[in-house]
Amino acid sequence: MTATDRRLPVAPGRRTWAALRTLARPHRTLATAALLTAVAATAVFLLTAPVLGNIVDRVIDDRPASALTGPITLLVAIAVVYAVLAMVSIVLIARLGEQILAGLREQFVERALALPLEQVEAAGSGDLTSRVTNDVSVISQGIRQALPEFTRAALTIALTVVGLAVLDWRFALAALCAAPIQVITVRWYLRHAPPLYAEQRAAVGDLQQELLDSISGAPTVRAFGLRHSHLAKVTTRSQHSVDLTLAAVRLQTRFFARLNLAELVGLSAVLATGYVLVENGDVTVGAASAAALYFANLFNPINVALASLDEAQSAAASLARLVGVLDLPPEPEPANPAAPPSDPARVDVQGVGHAYVAGHDVLDGIELTVAAGERVAVVGTSGAGKTTLAKLVAGVHTPARGRIRLDGVDAADLGPAGVRRTVALVTQEVHVFAGPLADDLRLVRPDASDEALRGALTAVGAAAWVDLLPEGLATEVGEGGHQLTVAQAQQLALARLLLVDPPVAILDEATAEAGSAGARALEAAATEAITGRTALVVAHRLTQAATADRVVVLDAGRVVEVGTHDDLVAAGGTYARLWSAWSAERPDSP
Repeated sequence: MTATDRRLPVAPGRRTWAALRTLARPHRTLATAALLTAVAATAVFLLTAPVLGNIVDRVIDDRPASALTGPITLLVAIAVVYAVLAMVSIVLIARLGEQILAGLREQFVERALALPLEQVEAAGSGDLTSRVTNDVSVISQGIRQALPEFTRAALTIALTVVGLAVLDWRFALAALCAAPIQVITVRWYLRHAPPLYAEQRAAVGDLQQELLDSISGAPTVRAFGLRHSHLAKVTTRSQHSVDLTLAAVRLQTRFFARLNLAELVGLSAVLATGYVLVENGDVTVGAASAAALYFANLFNPINVALASLDEAQSAAASLARLVGVLDLPPEPEPANPAAPPSDPARVDVQGVGHAYVAGHDVLDGIELTVAAGERVAVVGTSGAGKTTLAKLVAGVHTPARGRIRLDGVDAADLGPAGVRRTVALVTQEVHVFAGPLADDLRLVRPDASDEALRGALTAVGAAAWVDLLPEGLATEVGEGGHQLTVAQAQQLALARLLLVDPPVAILDEATAEAGSAGARALEAAATEAITGRTALVVAHRLTQAATADRVVVLDAGRVVEVGTHDDLVAAGGTYARLWSAWSAERPDSP
Protein backbone atom coordinates (compact mmCIF):
# COMPACT_ATOMS: atom_id res chain seq x y z
CA MET A 1 0.00 0.00 0.00
CA THR A 2 1.45 3.36 -1.03
CA ALA A 3 1.29 6.65 0.85
CA THR A 4 -1.21 7.88 -1.74
CA ASP A 5 -3.50 4.89 -1.09
CA ARG A 6 -3.53 5.58 2.65
CA ARG A 7 -4.44 9.26 2.39
CA LEU A 8 -7.83 10.38 3.62
CA PRO A 9 -10.15 11.01 0.65
CA VAL A 10 -10.69 14.27 -1.24
CA ALA A 11 -14.24 15.22 -2.23
CA PRO A 12 -15.07 15.78 -5.94
CA GLY A 13 -15.93 19.30 -7.08
CA ARG A 14 -19.71 18.88 -7.22
CA ARG A 15 -19.83 17.48 -3.69
CA THR A 16 -17.56 20.28 -2.42
CA TRP A 17 -19.84 23.03 -3.68
CA ALA A 18 -22.91 21.19 -2.41
CA ALA A 19 -21.33 21.11 1.05
CA LEU A 20 -20.54 24.83 0.80
CA ARG A 21 -24.16 25.62 -0.07
CA THR A 22 -25.31 23.55 2.89
CA LEU A 23 -22.98 25.44 5.21
CA ALA A 24 -24.18 28.81 3.85
CA ARG A 25 -27.92 28.01 3.97
CA PRO A 26 -28.46 28.95 7.67
CA HIS A 27 -26.97 32.40 6.93
CA ARG A 28 -29.22 33.43 4.02
CA THR A 29 -30.42 36.62 5.71
CA LEU A 30 -26.88 37.79 6.36
CA ALA A 31 -25.86 36.85 2.82
CA THR A 32 -28.75 38.86 1.35
CA ALA A 33 -27.92 41.91 3.45
CA ALA A 34 -24.24 41.69 2.47
CA LEU A 35 -25.11 41.40 -1.24
CA LEU A 36 -27.59 44.30 -1.25
CA THR A 37 -25.14 46.55 0.60
CA ALA A 38 -22.37 45.66 -1.82
CA VAL A 39 -24.64 46.39 -4.82
CA ALA A 40 -25.59 49.76 -3.34
CA ALA A 41 -21.93 50.66 -2.66
CA THR A 42 -20.90 49.72 -6.20
CA ALA A 43 -23.79 51.61 -7.79
CA VAL A 44 -22.91 54.76 -5.86
CA PHE A 45 -19.24 54.46 -6.84
CA LEU A 46 -20.11 54.16 -10.54
CA LEU A 47 -21.84 57.56 -10.45
CA THR A 48 -18.35 59.09 -10.36
CA ALA A 49 -17.59 58.62 -14.07
CA PRO A 50 -20.72 60.35 -15.48
CA VAL A 51 -20.32 63.22 -12.99
CA LEU A 52 -16.72 63.68 -14.13
CA GLY A 53 -17.92 63.52 -17.75
CA ASN A 54 -20.44 66.23 -16.96
CA ILE A 55 -17.63 68.40 -15.56
CA VAL A 56 -15.66 67.87 -18.78
CA ASP A 57 -18.65 69.01 -20.86
CA ARG A 58 -19.13 72.13 -18.71
CA VAL A 59 -15.47 73.05 -19.08
CA ILE A 60 -15.62 72.53 -22.87
CA ASP A 61 -18.73 74.70 -23.00
CA ASP A 62 -16.72 77.42 -21.19
CA ARG A 63 -19.17 77.56 -18.31
CA PRO A 64 -18.22 79.74 -15.27
CA ALA A 65 -16.44 78.21 -12.27
CA SER A 66 -19.62 78.42 -10.21
CA ALA A 67 -21.18 75.89 -12.57
CA LEU A 68 -18.75 73.28 -11.25
CA THR A 69 -19.83 73.67 -7.63
CA GLY A 70 -22.78 71.31 -7.92
CA PRO A 71 -20.92 68.40 -9.61
CA ILE A 72 -17.96 68.70 -7.24
CA THR A 73 -20.29 68.72 -4.23
CA LEU A 74 -21.96 65.65 -5.67
CA LEU A 75 -18.55 63.91 -6.02
CA VAL A 76 -17.84 64.56 -2.34
CA ALA A 77 -21.23 63.16 -1.36
CA ILE A 78 -20.63 60.10 -3.57
CA ALA A 79 -17.26 59.51 -1.88
CA VAL A 80 -18.75 59.70 1.63
CA VAL A 81 -21.76 57.48 0.90
CA TYR A 82 -19.59 54.96 -0.96
CA ALA A 83 -17.08 54.77 1.91
CA VAL A 84 -19.84 54.04 4.43
CA LEU A 85 -21.61 51.45 2.28
CA ALA A 86 -18.32 49.78 1.28
CA MET A 87 -17.25 49.47 4.91
CA VAL A 88 -20.60 47.95 5.90
CA SER A 89 -20.52 45.51 2.97
CA ILE A 90 -16.96 44.39 3.80
CA VAL A 91 -17.94 43.76 7.43
CA LEU A 92 -21.07 41.80 6.46
CA ILE A 93 -19.26 39.70 3.85
CA ALA A 94 -16.41 38.95 6.28
CA ARG A 95 -18.90 38.02 9.01
CA LEU A 96 -20.71 35.71 6.60
CA GLY A 97 -17.45 34.03 5.64
CA GLU A 98 -16.30 33.63 9.24
CA GLN A 99 -19.59 32.04 10.28
CA ILE A 100 -19.41 29.58 7.40
CA LEU A 101 -15.79 28.79 8.27
CA ALA A 102 -16.69 28.29 11.95
CA GLY A 103 -19.39 25.80 10.95
CA LEU A 104 -16.93 23.99 8.69
CA ARG A 105 -14.32 23.77 11.47
CA GLU A 106 -16.85 22.39 13.96
CA GLN A 107 -18.12 19.75 11.56
CA PHE A 108 -14.59 18.76 10.56
CA VAL A 109 -13.39 18.34 14.15
CA GLU A 110 -16.55 16.45 15.11
CA ARG A 111 -16.16 14.03 12.22
CA ALA A 112 -12.39 13.67 12.64
CA LEU A 113 -12.87 12.67 16.28
CA ALA A 114 -15.46 10.08 15.23
CA LEU A 115 -13.25 8.43 12.61
CA PRO A 116 -11.94 4.93 13.27
CA LEU A 117 -8.52 5.29 14.89
CA GLU A 118 -7.15 2.64 12.55
CA GLN A 119 -8.08 4.75 9.54
CA VAL A 120 -6.45 7.87 11.01
CA GLU A 121 -3.28 5.97 11.86
CA ALA A 122 -3.11 4.43 8.39
CA ALA A 123 -3.39 7.86 6.75
CA GLY A 124 -0.84 9.31 9.14
CA SER A 125 -1.30 12.23 11.49
CA GLY A 126 0.43 14.50 8.96
CA ASP A 127 -2.47 14.14 6.50
CA LEU A 128 -5.10 15.01 9.10
CA THR A 129 -3.14 17.82 10.77
CA SER A 130 -2.27 19.45 7.43
CA ARG A 131 -6.00 19.60 6.66
CA VAL A 132 -6.95 21.17 9.96
CA THR A 133 -4.01 23.62 9.86
CA ASN A 134 -2.73 24.43 6.35
CA ASP A 135 -6.00 23.86 4.52
CA VAL A 136 -8.10 25.75 7.06
CA SER A 137 -5.60 28.64 6.82
CA VAL A 138 -5.92 28.73 3.03
CA ILE A 139 -9.73 28.73 3.24
CA SER A 140 -9.66 31.38 5.96
CA GLN A 141 -7.42 33.58 3.81
CA GLY A 142 -9.80 33.19 0.89
CA ILE A 143 -12.83 34.08 3.01
CA ARG A 144 -11.25 37.10 4.66
CA GLN A 145 -9.68 38.60 1.54
CA ALA A 146 -10.64 36.91 -1.72
CA LEU A 147 -14.39 36.67 -1.03
CA PRO A 148 -14.99 40.39 -0.25
CA GLU A 149 -12.66 41.47 -3.07
CA PHE A 150 -14.28 39.15 -5.61
CA THR A 151 -17.79 40.24 -4.62
CA ARG A 152 -16.98 43.93 -5.04
CA ALA A 153 -15.07 43.29 -8.28
CA ALA A 154 -17.83 41.17 -9.85
CA LEU A 155 -20.49 43.76 -9.01
CA THR A 156 -18.30 46.56 -10.34
CA ILE A 157 -17.80 44.74 -13.65
CA ALA A 158 -21.50 43.98 -14.08
CA LEU A 159 -22.72 47.47 -13.23
CA THR A 160 -19.97 49.15 -15.27
CA VAL A 161 -21.13 47.31 -18.39
CA VAL A 162 -24.64 48.57 -17.64
CA GLY A 163 -23.25 52.09 -17.20
CA LEU A 164 -21.46 51.90 -20.55
CA ALA A 165 -24.67 50.77 -22.21
CA VAL A 166 -26.52 53.73 -20.67
CA LEU A 167 -23.98 56.12 -22.18
CA ASP A 168 -24.25 54.42 -25.57
CA TRP A 169 -24.74 50.76 -26.42
CA ARG A 170 -21.73 50.89 -28.74
CA PHE A 171 -19.42 51.62 -25.79
CA ALA A 172 -20.61 48.42 -24.10
CA LEU A 173 -20.07 46.50 -27.35
CA ALA A 174 -16.53 47.90 -27.68
CA ALA A 175 -15.71 46.96 -24.08
CA LEU A 176 -16.82 43.41 -24.79
CA CYS A 177 -14.01 43.05 -27.35
CA ALA A 178 -11.80 42.07 -24.39
CA ALA A 179 -14.22 39.34 -23.30
CA PRO A 180 -13.14 36.58 -25.74
CA ILE A 181 -9.51 36.83 -24.62
CA GLN A 182 -10.58 36.81 -20.97
CA VAL A 183 -12.93 33.85 -21.44
CA ILE A 184 -10.29 31.81 -23.28
CA THR A 185 -7.73 32.71 -20.57
CA VAL A 186 -10.05 31.72 -17.73
CA ARG A 187 -11.02 28.42 -19.40
CA TRP A 188 -7.34 27.62 -19.96
CA TYR A 189 -6.59 28.47 -16.35
CA LEU A 190 -9.45 26.39 -14.95
CA ARG A 191 -8.22 23.36 -16.88
CA HIS A 192 -4.75 23.55 -15.39
CA ALA A 193 -5.16 25.09 -11.92
CA PRO A 194 -7.44 22.67 -9.99
CA PRO A 195 -5.33 19.50 -10.45
CA LEU A 196 -2.14 21.48 -9.78
CA TYR A 197 -3.42 22.98 -6.53
CA ALA A 198 -4.90 19.65 -5.41
CA GLU A 199 -1.54 17.95 -5.96
CA GLN A 200 0.22 20.80 -4.16
CA ARG A 201 -2.03 20.48 -1.08
CA ALA A 202 -1.48 16.71 -1.02
CA ALA A 203 2.29 17.19 -1.37
CA VAL A 204 2.29 19.49 1.66
CA GLY A 205 0.46 16.82 3.66
CA ASP A 206 2.95 14.14 2.58
CA LEU A 207 5.88 16.39 3.52
CA GLN A 208 4.37 17.14 6.92
CA GLN A 209 3.83 13.42 7.56
CA GLU A 210 7.43 12.61 6.59
CA LEU A 211 8.71 15.32 8.93
CA LEU A 212 6.53 14.04 11.79
CA ASP A 213 7.68 10.46 11.22
CA SER A 214 11.35 11.46 11.16
CA ILE A 215 11.18 13.75 14.20
CA SER A 216 8.91 11.64 16.42
CA GLY A 217 10.87 8.50 15.55
CA ALA A 218 14.30 10.13 15.87
CA PRO A 219 15.60 7.63 18.48
CA THR A 220 14.66 4.66 16.27
CA VAL A 221 16.05 6.39 13.18
CA ARG A 222 19.38 6.89 14.93
CA ALA A 223 19.42 3.40 16.47
CA PHE A 224 18.99 1.65 13.12
CA GLY A 225 21.17 4.02 11.10
CA LEU A 226 18.27 5.29 9.01
CA ARG A 227 19.22 8.96 9.15
CA HIS A 228 20.36 9.16 5.51
CA SER A 229 17.32 7.35 4.14
CA HIS A 230 14.91 9.56 6.12
CA LEU A 231 16.82 12.67 5.07
CA ALA A 232 16.57 11.53 1.45
CA LYS A 233 12.79 11.05 1.80
CA VAL A 234 12.34 14.50 3.36
CA THR A 235 14.51 16.03 0.62
CA THR A 236 12.52 14.29 -2.11
CA ARG A 237 9.16 15.36 -0.70
CA SER A 238 10.44 18.92 -0.11
CA GLN A 239 11.70 19.18 -3.68
CA HIS A 240 8.38 17.86 -5.01
CA SER A 241 6.53 20.50 -2.99
CA VAL A 242 8.87 23.25 -4.24
CA ASP A 243 8.48 22.07 -7.86
CA LEU A 244 4.69 22.26 -7.58
CA THR A 245 4.88 25.73 -6.02
CA LEU A 246 7.08 26.98 -8.88
CA ALA A 247 4.69 25.42 -11.39
CA ALA A 248 1.85 27.38 -9.76
CA VAL A 249 3.89 30.60 -10.03
CA ARG A 250 4.52 29.97 -13.74
CA LEU A 251 0.82 29.33 -14.25
CA GLN A 252 -0.08 32.61 -12.53
CA THR A 253 2.47 34.59 -14.60
CA ARG A 254 1.06 33.34 -17.88
CA PHE A 255 -2.46 33.96 -16.60
CA PHE A 256 -1.88 37.65 -15.83
CA ALA A 257 0.10 38.23 -19.04
CA ARG A 258 -2.95 37.18 -21.07
CA LEU A 259 -5.21 39.41 -18.97
CA ASN A 260 -2.98 42.42 -19.75
CA LEU A 261 -3.44 41.73 -23.47
CA ALA A 262 -7.23 41.75 -22.96
CA GLU A 263 -7.00 45.16 -21.26
CA LEU A 264 -5.06 46.61 -24.18
CA VAL A 265 -7.58 45.33 -26.74
CA GLY A 266 -10.60 46.53 -24.77
CA LEU A 267 -9.33 50.03 -23.99
CA SER A 268 -8.24 50.56 -27.60
CA ALA A 269 -11.71 49.56 -28.79
CA VAL A 270 -13.47 51.94 -26.36
CA LEU A 271 -11.22 54.89 -27.27
CA ALA A 272 -11.68 54.26 -31.00
CA THR A 273 -15.44 54.00 -30.55
CA GLY A 274 -15.50 57.24 -28.55
CA TYR A 275 -13.54 59.04 -31.27
CA VAL A 276 -15.97 57.93 -33.97
CA LEU A 277 -19.07 58.75 -31.91
CA VAL A 278 -17.81 62.23 -30.99
CA GLU A 279 -16.88 62.92 -34.62
CA ASN A 280 -20.39 61.92 -35.69
CA GLY A 281 -21.96 64.04 -32.96
CA ASP A 282 -23.66 61.01 -31.35
CA VAL A 283 -22.14 61.66 -27.92
CA THR A 284 -20.36 64.50 -26.16
CA VAL A 285 -16.71 64.58 -25.23
CA GLY A 286 -17.80 64.24 -21.60
CA ALA A 287 -19.73 61.04 -22.38
CA ALA A 288 -16.73 59.62 -24.25
CA SER A 289 -14.50 60.56 -21.30
CA ALA A 290 -16.92 58.84 -18.92
CA ALA A 291 -16.82 55.71 -21.10
CA ALA A 292 -13.02 55.69 -21.07
CA LEU A 293 -13.02 56.18 -17.29
CA TYR A 294 -15.51 53.38 -16.90
CA PHE A 295 -13.35 50.95 -18.84
CA ALA A 296 -10.13 52.14 -17.19
CA ASN A 297 -11.81 51.57 -13.83
CA LEU A 298 -12.51 48.01 -14.97
CA PHE A 299 -8.79 47.14 -15.09
CA ASN A 300 -8.46 46.60 -11.35
CA PRO A 301 -11.85 44.86 -10.77
CA ILE A 302 -11.25 42.48 -13.69
CA ASN A 303 -7.77 41.66 -12.46
CA VAL A 304 -9.04 41.27 -8.90
CA ALA A 305 -11.93 39.04 -9.98
CA LEU A 306 -9.76 36.84 -12.15
CA ALA A 307 -6.90 36.84 -9.67
CA SER A 308 -9.41 35.74 -7.06
CA LEU A 309 -9.85 32.66 -9.20
CA ASP A 310 -6.30 31.76 -8.24
CA GLU A 311 -7.07 32.02 -4.53
CA ALA A 312 -10.45 30.39 -5.14
CA GLN A 313 -8.82 27.37 -6.81
CA SER A 314 -6.38 27.01 -3.93
CA ALA A 315 -9.20 27.41 -1.38
CA ALA A 316 -11.39 24.97 -3.33
CA ALA A 317 -8.61 22.37 -3.26
CA SER A 318 -8.33 22.81 0.50
CA LEU A 319 -12.11 22.77 0.95
CA ALA A 320 -12.34 19.51 -1.01
CA ARG A 321 -9.83 17.95 1.41
CA LEU A 322 -11.95 18.99 4.40
CA VAL A 323 -15.22 17.88 2.82
CA GLY A 324 -13.57 14.56 1.98
CA VAL A 325 -13.20 13.98 5.72
CA LEU A 326 -16.75 15.21 6.44
CA ASP A 327 -18.12 12.52 4.12
CA LEU A 328 -16.29 9.66 5.81
CA PRO A 329 -18.55 7.36 7.83
CA PRO A 330 -18.03 7.34 11.60
CA GLU A 331 -16.92 4.28 13.50
CA PRO A 332 -19.48 1.49 13.03
CA GLU A 333 -21.20 0.40 16.23
CA PRO A 334 -23.05 -2.90 16.64
CA ALA A 335 -26.85 -2.68 16.58
CA ASN A 336 -27.11 -4.06 20.13
CA PRO A 337 -23.74 -3.58 21.80
CA ALA A 338 -22.95 -5.64 24.86
CA ALA A 339 -22.61 -3.83 28.18
CA PRO A 340 -18.96 -3.12 29.04
CA PRO A 341 -17.65 -4.58 32.32
CA SER A 342 -17.30 -2.32 35.34
CA ASP A 343 -14.84 -4.43 37.36
CA PRO A 344 -11.29 -5.54 36.46
CA ALA A 345 -11.84 -7.62 33.33
CA ARG A 346 -10.18 -10.73 31.97
CA VAL A 347 -8.45 -10.25 28.61
CA ASP A 348 -8.21 -13.12 26.11
CA VAL A 349 -6.14 -12.79 22.95
CA GLN A 350 -7.01 -15.81 20.83
CA GLY A 351 -5.04 -16.68 17.68
CA VAL A 352 -4.49 -13.04 16.80
CA GLY A 353 -2.51 -12.09 13.72
CA HIS A 354 -2.10 -8.66 12.20
CA ALA A 355 -0.36 -6.98 9.27
CA TYR A 356 -0.19 -3.32 8.27
CA VAL A 357 0.86 -4.34 4.76
CA ALA A 358 -0.54 -7.50 3.20
CA GLY A 359 1.93 -10.36 3.36
CA HIS A 360 4.08 -8.81 6.09
CA ASP A 361 2.74 -10.02 9.43
CA VAL A 362 3.60 -8.01 12.51
CA LEU A 363 1.86 -10.49 14.81
CA ASP A 364 1.10 -14.13 14.10
CA GLY A 365 -0.90 -16.58 16.20
CA ILE A 366 -0.76 -14.66 19.49
CA GLU A 367 -2.34 -16.57 22.38
CA LEU A 368 -2.46 -14.68 25.67
CA THR A 369 -4.72 -14.58 28.70
CA VAL A 370 -4.56 -11.87 31.34
CA ALA A 371 -6.61 -12.72 34.42
CA ALA A 372 -8.85 -10.10 36.00
CA GLY A 373 -6.69 -7.84 38.18
CA GLU A 374 -3.43 -9.35 36.90
CA ARG A 375 -0.50 -7.19 35.80
CA VAL A 376 1.34 -8.57 32.77
CA ALA A 377 4.46 -7.02 31.27
CA VAL A 378 5.16 -7.37 27.54
CA VAL A 379 8.83 -7.18 26.56
CA GLY A 380 10.88 -7.77 23.46
CA THR A 381 13.29 -6.13 21.08
CA SER A 382 12.27 -3.18 18.90
CA GLY A 383 9.93 -4.39 16.15
CA ALA A 384 8.78 -7.47 18.04
CA GLY A 385 5.12 -6.32 17.88
CA LYS A 386 4.63 -5.03 21.44
CA THR A 387 2.93 -1.76 20.50
CA THR A 388 0.79 -3.47 17.87
CA LEU A 389 -0.47 -5.94 20.48
CA ALA A 390 -1.26 -3.06 22.85
CA LYS A 391 -3.20 -1.21 20.15
CA LEU A 392 -5.15 -4.33 19.21
CA VAL A 393 -6.27 -4.93 22.79
CA ALA A 394 -7.14 -1.21 23.13
CA GLY A 395 -9.29 -1.32 19.99
CA VAL A 396 -7.15 1.07 17.96
CA HIS A 397 -6.75 -1.66 15.33
CA THR A 398 -8.97 -4.62 14.45
CA PRO A 399 -7.09 -7.94 14.26
CA ALA A 400 -6.63 -9.30 10.76
CA ARG A 401 -7.07 -12.80 12.23
CA GLY A 402 -8.29 -14.16 15.52
CA ARG A 403 -10.28 -12.32 18.15
CA ILE A 404 -9.95 -10.41 21.41
CA ARG A 405 -12.40 -10.97 24.26
CA LEU A 406 -12.91 -8.70 27.24
CA ASP A 407 -14.49 -10.42 30.23
CA GLY A 408 -15.72 -13.16 27.90
CA VAL A 409 -17.31 -10.77 25.38
CA ASP A 410 -15.92 -10.29 21.88
CA ALA A 411 -14.53 -6.79 21.33
CA ALA A 412 -16.64 -6.62 18.15
CA ASP A 413 -19.81 -7.15 20.24
CA LEU A 414 -18.84 -4.34 22.60
CA GLY A 415 -18.25 -1.96 19.71
CA PRO A 416 -15.57 0.77 19.58
CA ALA A 417 -17.29 2.86 22.27
CA GLY A 418 -17.65 -0.13 24.58
CA VAL A 419 -14.01 -1.11 24.12
CA ARG A 420 -12.90 2.44 24.96
CA ARG A 421 -14.98 2.39 28.14
CA THR A 422 -13.34 -0.91 29.07
CA VAL A 423 -9.72 -0.34 28.04
CA ALA A 424 -7.66 2.83 28.46
CA LEU A 425 -4.35 3.17 26.60
CA VAL A 426 -1.58 5.48 27.81
CA THR A 427 1.46 5.89 25.57
CA GLN A 428 4.64 7.93 25.76
CA GLU A 429 3.10 10.40 23.29
CA VAL A 430 1.24 12.64 25.75
CA HIS A 431 -0.54 15.80 24.65
CA VAL A 432 -1.12 18.68 27.03
CA PHE A 433 -4.15 20.66 25.90
CA ALA A 434 -4.01 24.45 26.04
CA GLY A 435 -6.07 25.87 28.91
CA PRO A 436 -6.40 25.57 32.69
CA LEU A 437 -4.84 22.42 34.13
CA ALA A 438 -8.17 21.47 35.71
CA ASP A 439 -9.90 21.59 32.32
CA ASP A 440 -7.17 19.41 30.84
CA LEU A 441 -7.92 16.74 33.45
CA ARG A 442 -11.71 17.12 33.13
CA LEU A 443 -11.55 16.27 29.43
CA VAL A 444 -11.80 12.61 30.48
CA ARG A 445 -14.32 13.20 33.28
CA PRO A 446 -16.23 16.50 32.97
CA ASP A 447 -18.07 16.11 36.28
CA ALA A 448 -14.92 15.56 38.38
CA SER A 449 -14.67 17.83 41.42
CA ASP A 450 -11.53 19.69 42.42
CA GLU A 451 -11.11 17.16 45.23
CA ALA A 452 -11.21 14.27 42.72
CA LEU A 453 -8.65 16.02 40.52
CA ARG A 454 -6.36 16.64 43.47
CA GLY A 455 -6.76 13.03 44.62
CA ALA A 456 -5.69 11.71 41.21
CA LEU A 457 -2.73 14.10 41.10
CA THR A 458 -1.68 13.10 44.60
CA ALA A 459 -1.85 9.40 43.74
CA VAL A 460 0.60 9.83 40.84
CA GLY A 461 2.91 12.14 42.78
CA ALA A 462 1.99 15.29 40.83
CA ALA A 463 0.28 17.29 43.60
CA ALA A 464 3.60 18.66 44.87
CA TRP A 465 4.53 20.45 41.64
CA VAL A 466 0.93 21.43 40.89
CA ASP A 467 0.81 23.29 44.24
CA LEU A 468 3.87 25.26 43.12
CA LEU A 469 2.20 26.49 39.92
CA PRO A 470 1.21 30.19 39.92
CA GLU A 471 -2.53 29.45 40.13
CA GLY A 472 -2.57 25.76 41.05
CA LEU A 473 -5.25 23.85 39.14
CA ALA A 474 -6.31 27.08 37.40
CA THR A 475 -2.87 27.61 35.84
CA GLU A 476 -2.89 27.84 32.05
CA VAL A 477 -0.80 25.01 30.58
CA GLY A 478 0.03 23.86 27.09
CA GLU A 479 0.56 26.12 24.08
CA GLY A 480 0.86 29.71 25.25
CA GLY A 481 0.78 28.76 28.92
CA HIS A 482 3.02 27.14 31.54
CA GLN A 483 5.12 24.48 29.83
CA LEU A 484 5.19 21.12 31.59
CA THR A 485 8.21 18.85 31.50
CA VAL A 486 7.91 15.49 29.75
CA ALA A 487 7.74 13.67 33.09
CA GLN A 488 5.05 16.07 34.38
CA ALA A 489 3.02 15.53 31.20
CA GLN A 490 3.23 11.77 31.72
CA GLN A 491 2.06 12.16 35.31
CA LEU A 492 -0.84 14.17 33.95
CA ALA A 493 -1.72 11.31 31.58
CA LEU A 494 -1.61 8.82 34.47
CA ALA A 495 -3.86 11.11 36.53
CA ARG A 496 -6.34 11.09 33.64
CA LEU A 497 -6.20 7.29 33.72
CA LEU A 498 -7.18 7.31 37.40
CA LEU A 499 -10.07 9.68 36.69
CA VAL A 500 -11.39 7.46 33.88
CA ASP A 501 -11.03 4.40 36.16
CA PRO A 502 -11.20 1.74 33.39
CA PRO A 503 -11.42 -2.00 34.12
CA VAL A 504 -8.34 -2.57 31.90
CA ALA A 505 -5.30 -0.30 31.60
CA ILE A 506 -2.55 -0.53 29.00
CA LEU A 507 0.70 1.36 29.43
CA ASP A 508 2.66 1.42 26.18
CA GLU A 509 6.11 2.61 27.29
CA ALA A 510 4.31 5.29 29.29
CA THR A 511 7.41 5.80 31.45
CA ALA A 512 9.90 5.69 28.59
CA GLU A 513 11.05 9.22 29.40
CA ALA A 514 11.85 8.23 32.96
CA GLY A 515 15.50 7.70 32.22
CA SER A 516 16.50 10.83 34.10
CA ALA A 517 16.03 12.15 37.61
CA GLY A 518 12.33 11.28 37.97
CA ALA A 519 12.61 7.64 36.86
CA ARG A 520 11.58 5.91 40.07
CA ALA A 521 8.91 8.50 40.89
CA LEU A 522 7.30 8.05 37.48
CA GLU A 523 7.39 4.28 37.73
CA ALA A 524 5.78 4.51 41.16
CA ALA A 525 3.08 6.72 39.63
CA ALA A 526 2.45 4.16 36.90
CA THR A 527 2.21 1.37 39.48
CA GLU A 528 -0.35 3.38 41.46
CA ALA A 529 -2.37 4.13 38.31
CA ILE A 530 -2.80 0.44 37.40
CA THR A 531 -3.36 -0.86 40.93
CA GLY A 532 -6.75 -2.54 41.29
CA ARG A 533 -7.31 -3.10 37.58
CA THR A 534 -6.20 -5.51 34.86
CA ALA A 535 -2.99 -4.17 33.37
CA LEU A 536 -0.92 -4.82 30.27
CA VAL A 537 2.42 -2.99 30.46
CA VAL A 538 4.67 -2.64 27.43
CA ALA A 539 7.89 -2.40 29.42
CA HIS A 540 10.58 -0.07 28.17
CA ARG A 541 12.30 -0.26 31.54
CA LEU A 542 12.65 -3.88 32.61
CA THR A 543 12.25 -2.91 36.24
CA GLN A 544 8.55 -2.78 35.37
CA ALA A 545 8.74 -6.37 34.17
CA ALA A 546 10.53 -7.42 37.35
CA THR A 547 7.59 -6.27 39.47
CA ALA A 548 4.83 -7.64 37.20
CA ASP A 549 2.81 -10.75 38.01
CA ARG A 550 3.90 -12.35 34.73
CA VAL A 551 6.13 -11.49 31.79
CA VAL A 552 5.32 -12.18 28.13
CA VAL A 553 8.25 -12.10 25.71
CA LEU A 554 7.58 -11.33 22.03
CA ASP A 555 10.00 -12.01 19.23
CA ALA A 556 9.26 -11.45 15.53
CA GLY A 557 5.54 -11.22 16.23
CA ARG A 558 5.23 -14.41 18.27
CA VAL A 559 5.07 -15.24 21.96
CA VAL A 560 8.29 -17.05 22.77
CA GLU A 561 8.28 -17.04 26.58
CA VAL A 562 5.74 -16.58 29.37
CA GLY A 563 6.41 -16.73 33.11
CA THR A 564 7.42 -14.81 36.19
CA HIS A 565 10.49 -12.63 36.18
CA ASP A 566 12.44 -14.99 38.42
CA ASP A 567 11.50 -18.12 36.45
CA LEU A 568 12.43 -16.55 33.11
CA VAL A 569 15.76 -15.25 34.39
CA ALA A 570 16.54 -18.71 35.76
CA ALA A 571 15.56 -20.35 32.45
CA GLY A 572 18.35 -18.48 30.64
CA GLY A 573 16.34 -17.77 27.49
CA THR A 574 15.49 -14.59 25.56
CA TYR A 575 14.24 -12.71 28.62
CA ALA A 576 17.31 -13.62 30.63
CA ARG A 577 19.52 -12.14 27.91
CA LEU A 578 17.42 -8.97 27.77
CA TRP A 579 17.58 -8.64 31.55
CA SER A 580 21.32 -9.23 31.61
CA ALA A 581 21.89 -6.52 28.98
CA TRP A 582 19.59 -4.13 30.84
CA SER A 583 21.31 -4.74 34.17
CA ALA A 584 24.75 -4.25 32.62
CA GLU A 585 23.72 -0.85 31.26
CA ARG A 586 22.13 0.17 34.58
CA PRO A 587 24.09 -1.23 37.52
CA ASP A 588 21.71 0.48 39.96
CA SER A 589 18.75 -1.60 38.72
CA PRO A 590 17.24 -4.01 41.28
